[in-house]
Amino acid sequence: MPRSLSNPTAAYQPKTVTAKPKDRDPVAAGQRDAAQNRAASHNYFLTDRFEAGVALRGTEVKSIREGKANLKDSYGLLKDGECFLLNAHIGPFSHGNSMNHESLRTRKLLLHKQEVRKLEALTRQKGYTLIPTRLYFRNGRVKCELALAKGKQDWDKRETERRREADKEARAAVARSQRR
Repeated sequence: MPRSLSNPTAAYQPKTVTAKPKDRDPVAAGQRDAAQNRAASHNYFLTDRFEAGVALRGTEVKSIREGKANLKDSYGLLKDGECFLLNAHIGPFSHGNSMNHESLRTRKLLLHKQEVRKLEALTRQKGYTLIPTRLYFRNGRVKCELALAKGKQDWDKRETERRREADKEARAAVARSQRR
């Protein structure tokens, strides 16, 4: 193919390599929870749920993105018109230095004043407490879902398990009858 003198680069057309866009981490994108408290629904009756922001340090956010958060023994505390998250374990950041965060430090939860007042009134009732059920990202910010919870007795747990088993057996029987 002859080269045109008016356009010396006409004969040479480099191939353009289209790079596949790197998929964003599902935790950071908000598609999947960063941490869940699965034991909460087993140990408590969960009623009202509230979404609260969490005041974190930079290395804590990076650790949550890596999946190093655990809410198993954590709980919420209302004190002086503010809400705090206690015993939530956020592991140290893998690339952190000596200025890394403490794993079990008390973290402030960010709620509106009317929500705090409502929570104070609800938790004054006997047997009610605040339990964090999950940590997740929304618009790049870490959010904590708090649930108003009342403790279950052992017989409550057995009753819940019985009901779950009965539902499972009923679904299996319906599925068997539809296959025939």
